[in-house]
Amino acid sequence: MPRPTDDDLFQSSTMTFGEHLEELRTCLIRAAAGLAVAVLLGFFVARPVVHLIEEPLRRALGDYYSKRALETAADWQPRTTGGPALPYSQDEIRDAVEKHGLSFELREIHADRLARVLGKNEAVNEAADGGTKPAFDTDALVPVLLWQPLSRDARVSITTLSAQEAFGIYVKAALMVGLVLASPWIFYQLWLFVAAGLYPHEKKWVWLFLPISIGLFLAGVFIAFFFVFDFVLDYLLQFNAWLGLDPDPRISEWLGFVLILPIGFGLGFQLPLVMLFLERIGVFEADTYVSQWRMAVLVIVVVSAVLTPADPYSMLFLAAPLCLLYFGGVGLCRWFGPTDRDAARPRLA
Repeated sequence: MPRPTDDDLFQSSTMTFGEHLEELRTCLIRAAAGLAVAVLLGFFVARPVVHLIEEPLRRALGDYYSKRALETAADWQPRTTGGPALPYSQDEIRDAVEKHGLSFELREIHADRLARVLGKNEAVNEAADGGTKPAFDTDALVPVLLWQPLSRDARVSITTLSAQEAFGIYVKAALMVGLVLASPWIFYQLWLFVAAGLYPHEKKWVWLFLPISIGLFLAGVFIAFFFVFDFVLDYLLQFNAWLGLDPDPRISEWLGFVLILPIGFGLGFQLPLVMLFLERIGVFEADTYVSQWRMAVLVIVVVSAVLTPADPYSMLFLAAPLCLLYFGGVGLCRWFGPTDRDAARPRLA
C-alpha cells in the first residue's frame, strides 16, 4: 500500500537518474580521497604490521614442526635390537620443545669416529693396506639431536622468491592498514549515497545504522584475524601433513589470504543491519525473513564460500555467525516494531 503522504515526500526527495550518478560519483571520490590519506599513514606503520601479519603463520608453523619433531622422537627405534637409544628421554625432549622453545633435527653418527678424527683416517688406511675396501657400518650409528631455537629454524621462516617481492609486501600491508583505517569514512560515504535516495523520515535510519555498521565491520575483521586464523592454519597444515607435504609458505601468498578473510568477515557481519534497513523501507517484512529462513541459510553458506578462501574451516566460521546474525536481524525487526507504513495499512474486518 502507498504511504498516505507519499506525494509530498516524493516531490521533496526525488532525484533523477543523472543526479543519482552524480551523487554516487561524489561519494566515491570522497571515499577514495579518504582511503588515499589512510594509505599514506599506513606506509609509516607497514613494517610492524608485516611482522604482526607474519606472527600467526610463524606460530602455526612452529606448532606444526614441534608436533612432528615429538612424533619423530617417539617413533624412533634403534637399528638393531639392544642398539643405542636416543640420548634424551621423551620427557626431556618434550620439556625442551614445549617449555624452552627449542627445535631439533634427529641425526646419526659414529661416536668413536667423532671422538678421534685422526683415528678414523688411520682405520681407513689400515683397511686399504690390507687390500680390502672399508665397509660402512650402519649398525654402529648412534642417534644425536641437533638443537636450536625454534625461532631460528629455517622451516619456520617465511620466504620471498624475488628481490622486489618484499617491496610489494610492504605496499600491500600499507593498503591493508589504509583500508581498515578508512573503513569508517568509506562506510559513511556509502550510507550518504543511500540516504540521498530515501524519504526524509527514512534518513534517520542511516544515522542509526552508520556507527553500528562500522562497529560490525571492525568486529568481523578482528574476529577473523585474532580467532579464525589459528583454526584455519592448523587445518591447512594438517592437510599438508596428511598428504605428506612440507609447507614452504611465501609471505605474499599469506598476505593475500590475510586480506581476503578479514574483509569477507567484515562485510558479512553487515547482514542484520541490511535486513533491518530493508524491512524499515518496506522491501521485506519480518514475517518474510522468518518464513524463508531455510533459503536464507543456503544463501549464507554460498556467500560464505565466495567471501572466504577454499577451505571448510573459514567458510564454517563465517557461515555459523552469519546464521546467528540472520536470526538476530529478525529479532531486531521484531524489536523495532511495525513501521509507519505497516500502521497505515487498512485492516480487513
